[in-house]
Amino acid sequence: MQKIKSLMARQGLKSPQESMADLSPVENLRIPSKEELREVREQPIDPQAEQEMIDSIEELYYSNDSFDMVQHELEKLPPELNLQELEEYRDKLKKQQTSVSKKVADLILEKQPAYVKELERVTSLQTNLQLAAVICTNARRQLSVSKEEFTEASLGLLANQRRRQLLTGLLKSLRTIKTLQRTDVRLSEMLEEEDYPGAIQLCLECQKAASTFKHYSCISELNSKLQDTLEQIEEQLDVALSKTCKNFDVSHYTKVQLAYTLLGKTQTAMDQLHMHFTQAIHNTVFQVVLGYVELCAGNADTKFQKMQYKDLCTHITMDSYIPCLTDLCKALWEVMVSYHRTIQWHEEHDKQDSSHTPGDAAESDESVVDRSYVKKKLEHGLTRIWQDVQLKVKAYILGTDMSNFKYDDFIVVLDVISRLMQVGEEFCSSKSEVLQESIKRQSVNYFKNYHRARLEELRMFLENETWELCPVKSNFNISQLHEFKFMGQCRSPSVSPSRQAVSSSSPAQDELSLFQQFLQEGNPFELPTEKEEETEDVLASNGYESDELEKNVYQDYDSDSDVPEELKQDYVDEQTGDAPLKSASRETIRSKKRSDYNLNKANAPILTNTTLNVIRLVGKYMQMMSILKPIAFDVIHCVSQLFDYYLYAVYTFFGRNDMYESSGLGLISSRLRTTLNRIQENLIDMEALGETSGVHGAVEDRKEKVPSPHLSQMVVLTNSGTLYGLAQRVVATESLVFLAEQFESLQFHLDTMMPAAKKPFLQQFYSQTVSTASELRKPIYWIVAAKAIDYEQMLLLMAGVKWDIREIMSQHNVYVDVLLKEFEQFNKRLEDVSRHVRIPLPVSNVLWEHCIRLANRTLVEGYANVKKCSNEGRALMQLDFQQFLMKLEKLTDLRPIPDKEFVETYIKAYYLTENDMEQFIKNHREYSMKQLANLVNVCLGSHINKKARQKLLAAIDDIDRPKR
Repeated sequence: MQKIKSLMARQGLKSPQESMADLSPVENLRIPSKEELREVREQPIDPQAEQEMIDSIEELYYSNDSFDMVQHELEKLPPELNLQELEEYRDKLKKQQTSVSKKVADLILEKQPAYVKELERVTSLQTNLQLAAVICTNARRQLSVSKEEFTEASLGLLANQRRRQLLTGLLKSLRTIKTLQRTDVRLSEMLEEEDYPGAIQLCLECQKAASTFKHYSCISELNSKLQDTLEQIEEQLDVALSKTCKNFDVSHYTKVQLAYTLLGKTQTAMDQLHMHFTQAIHNTVFQVVLGYVELCAGNADTKFQKMQYKDLCTHITMDSYIPCLTDLCKALWEVMVSYHRTIQWHEEHDKQDSSHTPGDAAESDESVVDRSYVKKKLEHGLTRIWQDVQLKVKAYILGTDMSNFKYDDFIVVLDVISRLMQVGEEFCSSKSEVLQESIKRQSVNYFKNYHRARLEELRMFLENETWELCPVKSNFNISQLHEFKFMGQCRSPSVSPSRQAVSSSSPAQDELSLFQQFLQEGNPFELPTEKEEETEDVLASNGYESDELEKNVYQDYDSDSDVPEELKQDYVDEQTGDAPLKSASRETIRSKKRSDYNLNKANAPILTNTTLNVIRLVGKYMQMMSILKPIAFDVIHCVSQLFDYYLYAVYTFFGRNDMYESSGLGLISSRLRTTLNRIQENLIDMEALGETSGVHGAVEDRKEKVPSPHLSQMVVLTNSGTLYGLAQRVVATESLVFLAEQFESLQFHLDTMMPAAKKPFLQQFYSQTVSTASELRKPIYWIVAAKAIDYEQMLLLMAGVKWDIREIMSQHNVYVDVLLKEFEQFNKRLEDVSRHVRIPLPVSNVLWEHCIRLANRTLVEGYANVKKCSNEGRALMQLDFQQFLMKLEKLTDLRPIPDKEFVETYIKAYYLTENDMEQFIKNHREYSMKQLANLVNVCLGSHINKKARQKLLAAIDDIDRPKR
């Protein structure tokens, strides 16, 4: 033991007890003293007892190193101490301590070799550590020297240079970041300046730069902010795109398209553009109509803004209808012309692109795809936009009942819609079926009411017409009337009726389309502001230049009085007042036909106020028809009714007389009679007059008919002094003829507007109605001719003549002179009438023809009343008739004399033999049975016997039998 301790001392090691003393307080256990160890070793060893003793130790002693055993044992003492128990407990504790100490000593001794071996290793390690410390000290000293001599001098410079480069790059990055941070301000400025391409370019560059510096935390936030800015630019770009729908600006649209190209959204832009155009149409029409509705409604509480557009259109008043329609079309024109200019821009842009980038294959392929898409989209959009426009205008048209509109207002509506359809034709080659159908519905409804009112108005005109001459200038033509001004523009489809004055002054523009004329400025729907320059200079003072001329022109030009200078000239020009170069002398005037009672007056048209009114109506109808061809047939049918009614009225007033119609002279042709019957059946409401019993015509049929007019009470047709209203008859009949002539001049124009399937109606109207107008002269003037000369007096005078004379007479009978005096009186009265109304040559010819025919037939009737007649008597008849013809030819220029053969043949028939007489009876049906029978009876005894007489009378009876 002593050896171990000495060895440990020599080694500089401590004893186990000392070593244990150096342990930490946690590991510090109480080590038994040497005496205790000795005692322990000297005590007898009972391992089992020792183990039991150790096991009897409380667990608490093993629980915690900081366990205070003394405090523990003191706390265990009972309240009352017992010395003996205390000593026993103390002995027990000592035994436990001894057992533990002995156990510890055994364990120490058992581990002693390993302890020593480990201790040696520790000693060796300590030595190595000391050596390492010396080496480190030397190394540090040498490194210090190197640092001073090399690193700080040379490498320091390199390090500083590297640090400088890093800082320079950092400064550049910081400057870029600073610029990026300031881009928001510049972007806002660019957007205010509407420099969208520049803003997008800047934004894209900033995004690219931001992706380079994304490792900086501040840049990641900036990147998201730039993305938001880019989205905001797209929104503003969309708004800018929508602005081009109404007011297209080339520079503005170019910027917008360039911006979308930079974004790579060309096709998206086109889709958006069409959506904006659709929205623009809807918003535009709604705002226009809403403005007028609210303006007209005043302070009404109705929530118009919440109404649908279709319902809003029903609140438009009649007064505001046309201004609203015009503004509506103007606004829609702005949208369509913007779209038209958009297409033009793309066409020009495509040409430039194709010429500038032919070699860049990749870019070319992509641009070709975009251009193809844009082109198809724009072409498809034309039809789509026009369809939207049609539907909006259709809703407006059908929203109001236009049946009570004034004619001029309705024409303006048709004019505007016609112009709009023309726009559609030029815009997308559309026939505008929607617009045509809607305006046709309104037109048919309007026209039926309008025509019905006009027919009633015409009836009122006719019933109040006094058939006085309406004084118009000699050069009067219907084209001078305001209602026919539109015809001058029919050859120019680009010009509507209301544009007539404008287009006539600039014919070069007629060939331009509306989009060419109004592409940059102006609007085709601007209503003309010119005054009613249609101050129709068609009336004259009774057709003459001055009262003096009017007074003198009707003086008897056969008199020896001096002819005024005015009459020595042809008719003075109405507008300039100048006389033509060629003048007429007194001889010229005197040489005029005696049967032409217009004197030196030029053939100024004979017409009445009613005729003028009908002509104006025809012009209005045709104007409506030219604007709206779908109802052309309805309009032409109504035009024909105007003429039919006028013709029927003239016939009813002046030509209907059953007594004279049965004269057998064929005054009314079968064609004219058919026409009159047709008019009466289809147009005249006979039930209104009580002329037919009531249940025949349906109510709907009667709506289309008009009551027959009544002649004004102011028109007197029974006065012989006025030749039984000859002046009125001339005015009425010749105004009808003039009207027919105007219809003839309009036939070609009407034919061009008539649908092909309905053209037979027009042809039939002209061939069976218009062409029969002049045929009314016969029955109308027949009545005058029948009353103007006293034919009954002539029959009485002829009855007093003795015809069975035996010697040939050289002097004619008195009745011839009386008859000729009647004709002279008739001629004078014609001249009197012609002082007030010009009697055209055809009229005077008809009058003279009728009078001569009646006179000749009266002569035949007088000759047929003769009971006895000799050959000398027949010679006297021929003498009388020849005297009559000779004197008559001086009164009239009518050649040949009508019915001359009718008299001569009858007189000469007296000399016919029996066989010739029989043939004569069969061939000459124009003579009455009485006249033929009298001819046979008078011939009895001279060269016809009784048997022959019976035979001839039987032949006459056979001819008459079928007529019974």
